[in-house]
Amino acid sequence: MASLPNLLSCLRIVLVPVLLALAWGNHSETFLVCFILSLLTDVSDGLLARRLNQATELGARLDSWGDLLTCLALPLCGWWLRPEVVQQEALWLGLGIASYLVAVLAGVLKFMRLTSYHTWAAKISAVLVAAAVLIFFANGPGWVFRIVMPFVVLTNLEEIAITLTLIQLTANVPSVWHALKLRRGHAPRPPPEASRLQPQDSLDAARTREPETSPRH
Repeated sequence: MASLPNLLSCLRIVLVPVLLALAWGNHSETFLVCFILSLLTDVSDGLLARRLNQATELGARLDSWGDLLTCLALPLCGWWLRPEVVQQEALWLGLGIASYLVAVLAGVLKFMRLTSYHTWAAKISAVLVAAAVLIFFANGPGWVFRIVMPFVVLTNLEEIAITLTLIQLTANVPSVWHALKLRRGHAPRPPPEASRLQPQDSLDAARTREPETSPRH
């Protein structure tokens, strides 16, 4: 569906190779402008989808693909543009990236597609990571990642818990508590007629189903 939110998500995907090319060519200023544009598309696609009542499963999947591809590209861009800072913060960056990839892999292995939970924690985490990455590519300090990445890890652990909890893939699950509610909603329930039977009624019903035997002579 060619809606404006979906087009913005597609633009973010298209910007991934552009960011890689700019970082490889050491065009740091142009890279920063394109990265800010990518961040704006990430923020505006979801807001417009809700405002215009155009939230769809396709849009959620496009958003997830945009997040994944951008997340895979940024470490390379950081290495090409500021390798010394990446080396200094390698542990924290590695923890955040590894936890994200494990969460993605857990969803793919269980549901055979990318998840798009858009949890409350993930939205806060996205703001924190965007701020940290923006500071980094603007030649700011790298120690900001030490503050942000622990929250990123916790966010991804919650997404893994949601994946393990859900019976079927569902988009837009705000928290693991909501996943538990959805799981209870999919649990099999006894039929209403059976649940209303009292113990004595059940015994009487069983007796009525017993085959009648012919009297002995």
